[in-house]
Amino acid sequence: MRIAIIYLAARAATTGLFVLAGALSPQGSRLGPGADLATYVLAWDAQWYWLIAVEGYPTQLPRTEDGDVAQNAWAFMPLFPMLARIVGTPLGSWGAGAFLVALAAGYLCCLVLRDVLKDRIGESAALWAVVFFAAAPIAPLLQIGYAESLFLLFVLLGIRALQRRRYGWLYAIVPLMGFTRPGVLAFALLIGLFGIWRLFARRREALRVAEIVHIVALGALATLIGFAWPAIAALATGEGDAYFETELAWRRLWVGDAGAFSPFEGWFQAADFWFTQWGAGPVVGIAVAVAIVIAIAALLLFEPHVRRLGVENRLWAASYVLYLLAVFFPQSSVFRLLFPLSPLWGALAVPRSLIWRVGVLVVALAGQWWWIWNMFGLGQMFWQIP
Repeated sequence: MRIAIIYLAARAATTGLFVLAGALSPQGSRLGPGADLATYVLAWDAQWYWLIAVEGYPTQLPRTEDGDVAQNAWAFMPLFPMLARIVGTPLGSWGAGAFLVALAAGYLCCLVLRDVLKDRIGESAALWAVVFFAAAPIAPLLQIGYAESLFLLFVLLGIRALQRRRYGWLYAIVPLMGFTRPGVLAFALLIGLFGIWRLFARRREALRVAEIVHIVALGALATLIGFAWPAIAALATGEGDAYFETELAWRRLWVGDAGAFSPFEGWFQAADFWFTQWGAGPVVGIAVAVAIVIAIAALLLFEPHVRRLGVENRLWAASYVLYLLAVFFPQSSVFRLLFPLSPLWGALAVPRSLIWRVGVLVVALAGQWWWIWNMFGLGQMFWQIP
């Protein structure tokens, strides 16, 4: 009940910010002046999910005038749009179904997040972490037609299964995760790193043969699921690189034709693009990117509040950050792509000072307004895309 009250209050606050953004949005706003809540629920990537629910996936890849693969539905996974279709059909609206699925998944995320954290940082801090998560700058994702909240729910359930050594549940969770949105390969890495940690920690906690078998099998399953969607896209379209070329279609909007996909290349391309835009040059950009990676590694390894979150949460954060380094081109969606790192809110909830906790909440809500206003209220510039 406490979490339900927290969640509903946070959603009411977000709704108020959406209404305010619609009232203040100028004539040149991408979504139009005076946009209503339904417009925001169905904005941006929600349109792709709606298209999947209505038309499915193309068997022939669309092409640009230059012959490159154009943006298309193969960049998005099927579970969320189909679930939203099932929920929305009795209501006569796919958008209503998408809203309800995202909203319900967000509430379940709050419940599981509390369970994931309470044994590590205590009940009070775990509840404050839920407060921060529900009111976070990217919390509007919990009530729009995006798959993020559903994906995070599966991630949190997976982390909880690892914490409790309930490996059997992961045979169901991993496939659901893998067909919700990209990122299951990060969970495959988490399972691998977790297995290595269990090997070294076997004197403190016995490592049974059955557990080894589960960890190896689940790591293999998560890896297989991670490459299943590119294989399905290839079979459906007859083009072996259909999925990767589709993903690169979005990157070409920023840097033009950058050739075939190469792991970790996106960060160097982004350093060149962004720091040239800002007048500093690509060398400075690469140095900053490396410094950020080192800082994140130090944070996960040594920061005492983060260490209190437990090895499973820290390994997930490390795995997901490494995954982003491998596949992501940093641009305006970087804030949304950090959403799966939500267990780290627990570190900010550890300090017991009420002034600190209220301050974090205020900053989170201010960040939420900034994100809503720029990505939905304005959406005029090339970097204002959620």
